[in-house]
Amino acid sequence: GEEVWLPVFEALLRCGGNMVIPGTDLPRTGIHHQLAVDMGLWVTHHHAEPLGAEMFLRAFPGKAPSYREHPELFEQLWREAIERQRHDKILWVLSFRGQGDKPFWEDDPSFDTPAARGALISSVVRKQYDMLHEYVEHPVCCMAMYGEIAELYKQGHIEVPHRVIKIWADNGYGKMVSRRHGSTNHRVPALPAPDDKGHHGVYYHVTFHDLQASNHLTMFPAPSSLIADELGQAFAVGASDYLLVNSGNILPHLYTLDLVAELWQRGKASEREHLEAFIARNYTVCQHEIAALYEQYASSTIKYGPHADDRAGDEFYHHAAREIIGHWLRGQQQGKDSLNWAVEAPSLLEQVRWFRSKADEAIPRWERLERQCAEILEQLPPDERWRLETQLLVQLQLHRSGCQGLAYLCQAYEYFEAGDNPRSFIQASHAVWSYSEGKQALEHAAQGRWEHFYRADWLTNIDNTIGHADTARRFVRIQGDSPDMFRWYKDFLMPETEKYIYLENTHRNPLPDDELA
Repeated sequence: GEEVWLPVFEALLRCGGNMVIPGTDLPRTGIHHQLAVDMGLWVTHHHAEPLGAEMFLRAFPGKAPSYREHPELFEQLWREAIERQRHDKILWVLSFRGQGDKPFWEDDPSFDTPAARGALISSVVRKQYDMLHEYVEHPVCCMAMYGEIAELYKQGHIEVPHRVIKIWADNGYGKMVSRRHGSTNHRVPALPAPDDKGHHGVYYHVTFHDLQASNHLTMFPAPSSLIADELGQAFAVGASDYLLVNSGNILPHLYTLDLVAELWQRGKASEREHLEAFIARNYTVCQHEIAALYEQYASSTIKYGPHADDRAGDEFYHHAAREIIGHWLRGQQQGKDSLNWAVEAPSLLEQVRWFRSKADEAIPRWERLERQCAEILEQLPPDERWRLETQLLVQLQLHRSGCQGLAYLCQAYEYFEAGDNPRSFIQASHAVWSYSEGKQALEHAAQGRWEHFYRADWLTNIDNTIGHADTARRFVRIQGDSPDMFRWYKDFLMPETEKYIYLENTHRNPLPDDELA
């Protein structure tokens, strides 16, 4: 509804922005597109939805999403999209990826060489470009050099029509290199070459979702200087005709979005001066101390790799944990391939020990930062106290509780592998409690104007992690306390004098997991 979309578009306009993707893969019946047009914004499209067309499999369920097999159906969708938007201010995206934002050859493996893939993308983009010119005079077009398309273009396999803006993307963690796919991380530079003439732009993430270490509920995990440096360098080499910023949301990313807005308005920014100005606009007291919290934030995040952008967001504590639990409960002891992006090892136990060491190292940093924030809160007037809680404290709590949950979970697995089920159960319970603290932090922050703000947490998905951890501790209890769920109570809690004289009918009520732990 308008009560959601209007302030989002207003925020963009107040930041000097003029273009938006008004949501991705949302129902066509929503008001988001028309409201953006009515507010004077240029509308563009996600690279998975070229020309803003309907997803093929949604329009033609049951048919193979292969352009080779069904070119007329793809072209029908493109034509319908052009006709629907032809009179609006549209920045048309030309592209051809697969269904669900993945390479098309995953659904059509007959395209098994870079040359074949590049040839199809080039022909499809040319077809979209020509169709567009049938309906729109002087259309403004762009093409995302994203992921595998950037690599194919750099290899010389893709031709881009004249006057189309080529959009270069960061890797999701702020660095202008190709993104990681699973454990494959080529880090190919993702900026135009000096001899690459024409128009260029940037698609930049201040938040990302990749089922690995990305930040969705919390701020950009690397220093803000990385953002200023990377965008500054991109603008310096001519990638300045277009800037699309993936914000994911607004509230958790206010600080980094504000920095990017200054960069797009001025072309450069001093991150220190910007931070001081940002804090001064929001707080009347303790400005120096609050700025210090923001500066310490990035140095508190887990550094999981050798590069400056290898910093962990909130998803690190959740996706890795669920991968570990699933592998563990299926009885698979070999190293898990889907964790190789972080640590490649022959056994799951070795991978678990690596994750535990990273979490253990970070816990004191987050505890210290959370204490400092709590001390500052006591000195703020009520409205500014609530602002700091909803903008920063909740993020510190998510990191601290996530680190603790992951560490406890890893300890639970280590005890389990050592055959110590009672201690494994206790550590798994601590994992449930720690992750639940993160959920409680979100619920506390979602009050007043932010009521329901986090109810769609399906990407980091703290509820899912709590459910996984709870399943793990139930599994462990069944190993040692089944079938009556009474043995551990007798072994560890029952007074010695009672162990040999109690009557069955008076002591057989099993304790709930939380109480037993």
